[in-house]
Amino acid sequence: MDEEYDVIVLGTGLTECILSGIMSVNGKKVLHMDRNPYYGGESSSITPLEELYKRFGLNDSPPESMGRGRDWNVDLIPKFLMANGQLVKMLLYTEVTRYLDFKVVEGSFVYKGGKIYKVPSTETEALASNLMGMFEKRRFRKFLVFIANFDDNDPKTFEGVDPKVTTMRDVYKKFDLGQDVIDFTGHALALYRTDDYLDQACLESINRIKLYSESLARYGKSPYLYPLYGLGELPQGFARLSAIYGGTYMLNKPVEEIVTENGRVVGVKSEGEIARCKQLICDPSYVPDRVRKVGQVIRVICVLSHPIKNTNDSNSCQIIIPQNQVNRNSDIYVCMISYAHNVAAQGKYIAIVSTTVETSNPEGEIEPALELLEPIDQKFVAISDLYEPSDDGTESQVTSSACGTNACFSVCFRFSPPERTTPPPTLRPPAVTLTLKT
Repeated sequence: MDEEYDVIVLGTGLTECILSGIMSVNGKKVLHMDRNPYYGGESSSITPLEELYKRFGLNDSPPESMGRGRDWNVDLIPKFLMANGQLVKMLLYTEVTRYLDFKVVEGSFVYKGGKIYKVPSTETEALASNLMGMFEKRRFRKFLVFIANFDDNDPKTFEGVDPKVTTMRDVYKKFDLGQDVIDFTGHALALYRTDDYLDQACLESINRIKLYSESLARYGKSPYLYPLYGLGELPQGFARLSAIYGGTYMLNKPVEEIVTENGRVVGVKSEGEIARCKQLICDPSYVPDRVRKVGQVIRVICVLSHPIKNTNDSNSCQIIIPQNQVNRNSDIYVCMISYAHNVAAQGKYIAIVSTTVETSNPEGEIEPALELLEPIDQKFVAISDLYEPSDDGTESQVTSSACGTNACFSVCFRFSPPERTTPPPTLRPPAVTLTLKT
């Protein structure tokens, strides 16, 4: 503790561990502390199953039908990774892939009229989909061709669209797409949780749809990947990376005070000692006076003994329920994984339902999703506060990762790896692909 660091990081959630790992790789002296005795924070995977029961205040032990408790690794916050997205690129860039194995998520589905349908994302699937009528299929096919050919550096591909001015609503009008098609395009392909994007410039939406298609093209079944043994492997992987490059880790370490001088952070006090730093990064629980609550998220972890109906008996899938289908302002997500990912006992499945809370009855809001999962063996309900930093931390040099911890339940990561100023030490040949398990 009695040293000076470039950066001190508090909390071992996914965002904190990513930042810690990347800064260590780029030559920063990092101290990483967590008051908990385990890695992951809000992004951890809970094992054994008995620990999950305790965490949610259930006094009963898991029934024998749940199998061995050690066979379970249950995520607290669900996430899938885009196969061609920035987080995967970051895993490759930092070579954290050496610690992780992945499986392709088997399907991507969208909810319409009380039923679920496979998300069409190629011309062939669009023509075969039951989501659209015959004439709309042709229009949607033309739209997908436009997206595939679009290049923001080549005006010849714009087809009369100004990507920095034309709204996405106008792009949909250009191709005469109906409301149902707009819903699954914006919410199941571009992965927006609300319809606010419709009146914004279309460039980001086009790039999001392209990312979906490019990710799908990499492995075929769906655009998503999921790590074996749960999402808790991700922060642990970046923690190992930081340690390899000189980062110092202290778990089970209480934080008594964040020390400041003239409004600027200078260190962290723990057990009577002060570690000094130039910058502090932490999750919101360490700086409640520097964040503000902006909403809530409900997540329901459901243990099943069967795959979700109408998903072709998939061992893993994502279902998106667009807001307009259930008269809401934001989408409902269902992420399902299973024993095939080493996160559950043999023959068991874990489905996690999540959405932004909009009423005083959060569980009632997700009822359409829970109906898709019946029968449910066991439910674990959590309602978490959503925070954002009250300032950008420029003056204080205290940065809260609030939006990256409690807030996250979306499937897509969109931050870019920093540029290296000096080449990192090479510990092994650079990774070029992820290890995928069949």
